[in-house]
Amino acid sequence: MSFQLIDRIAVEDEGEGSVVVCVHGLGGSSNTYTPLMPALARHRVVRIDLPGSGRSQRAEGPLTIERYVATVLSVCERLGIARAHWVGHSMGTIVCQHIAAAHPKCVASLALFGPLIAPPDAARTAMKARADKARGGAAGMHEITQALLQGAISADTRQRLPVAVAFVRESLMRQEGEAYARSCEALAGAQPAAVENIEAAVLLVTGDEDGVAPPQAVRAMADRLHRAASKRVVVLPKCGHWTPVERPDECQRELREFLAAQARS
Repeated sequence: MSFQLIDRIAVEDEGEGSVVVCVHGLGGSSNTYTPLMPALARHRVVRIDLPGSGRSQRAEGPLTIERYVATVLSVCERLGIARAHWVGHSMGTIVCQHIAAAHPKCVASLALFGPLIAPPDAARTAMKARADKARGGAAGMHEITQALLQGAISADTRQRLPVAVAFVRESLMRQEGEAYARSCEALAGAQPAAVENIEAAVLLVTGDEDGVAPPQAVRAMADRLHRAASKRVVVLPKCGHWTPVERPDECQRELREFLAAQARS
């Protein structure tokens, strides 16, 4: 594995084979995809900490989905990556959709976990309020984390998988308040991509208790993918929004089979 900073953006690059680029969600980092790495053993995997998140928290200035898209594409250019399979979680799925719609030659396929096209108005308002709270520092981040542990992961995960709960808690608590606040504002301002123009094969995975990407919304999203080479919706039982962490075995299986199908096509 190699680790490097590209224009102050933390990047992990490991393995050989067709390229998979992983884009995490709000409150996440490259570690969001650690549970899925066994499914990517035969690929070159590039994991990026978005500006303002994880080990890229020192990024200055406003954060937007457009900035995330430009950053990820710039990293790929620096690494000599012209085309890749893209894996996204939550906010990262929005970034991946914009890349697939506007830069189709860069995208071999899309695997989206907890996907959403854009936040509804109520969620945008909640994101702005969360940003204000995050600027309260560690105490604000602790309050945000406690609320998300109840609302973003399933009751079954909380009861049976304390390690998954600890992972999500640490991922959120490690975020610096001001940087996380700007990340919240990026999501609050997210505009939908032209998903009707996406031509790549798409895998959509959500949990039956995912309040951010509820199954009915994910199925509606699939219905808009008119030009996709193929599309598959998977709803995992007793699972919340942190699908790769809450149900790693199931997510590995779906991702492995999806990528294998792309290799055969």
